[in-house]
Amino acid sequence: MPERGARLGRPMGAAAARTTVHGVVLLLPEGEPSGTRRPSRLSVAATLPLARRLVRAGREEGLAAHVVHYRCRGWNGAAADAASDATWAVEEVVRRYGDVPVCLVGHGMGGRAALRAAGHEAVTSVVALAPWLPAPDEVLEPEPVKQLVGRQVLIAHGTNDERTDPELSYRLAERAKKANRDVCRFEVHTDGHGLHQHRSEVQALAADFLLGSLFHSGFSRPVTDALAAPPPLGLRMPLAAGFGANLGRR
Repeated sequence: MPERGARLGRPMGAAAARTTVHGVVLLLPEGEPSGTRRPSRLSVAATLPLARRLVRAGREEGLAAHVVHYRCRGWNGAAADAASDATWAVEEVVRRYGDVPVCLVGHGMGGRAALRAAGHEAVTSVVALAPWLPAPDEVLEPEPVKQLVGRQVLIAHGTNDERTDPELSYRLAERAKKANRDVCRFEVHTDGHGLHQHRSEVQALAADFLLGSLFHSGFSRPVTDALAAPPPLGLRMPLAAGFGANLGRR
């Protein structure tokens, strides 16, 4: 366990109900480029509505959820603290629940951590919402994508995001798609970094992708089309207003 105590938040879903856990989603909160202070409680609280939505969607499948509490609030350059904490969290899931598939869902800095930590053998899928990624001129090497091979990956980004550049997530998705066909990216038109304007649609998209990737229940038609389409179509798929309204239990 990392020094200073990264930890899993309270169990939700199947784990809380003490029923058999068949899959786990780890929520990775937003953070900051640098900083060694404890994470803000607000960043953790901001993940809870999505966590509850995912748990409701996966109730019948035995989905458990935890929010990851980082050691510190910053990414901190080469230390990539949030990614290290995410990897530790996956190891802790394996220790607690055994051989179950894991989906990493992160927002902002948490989205970058989810993408980075995807190489763990227990991880089957990643959902990166408005991921914070460095510009090419800010780093010596491009953000890695080889760890995404063999995983199903969804990126969603608001086109009006002024905090994390949506074009950078497109470029990463484009590189990842060359190595792994199971990558798709949705654009949430007119939405900002918090994805508040189309929160219902974004949550429905995440739930649809999580259920399809963890439990092989199939994807909605837009996700299926986005995964199958070559770049740029499958990486600039517009998230339709009202997405999720006709997905039944999802």
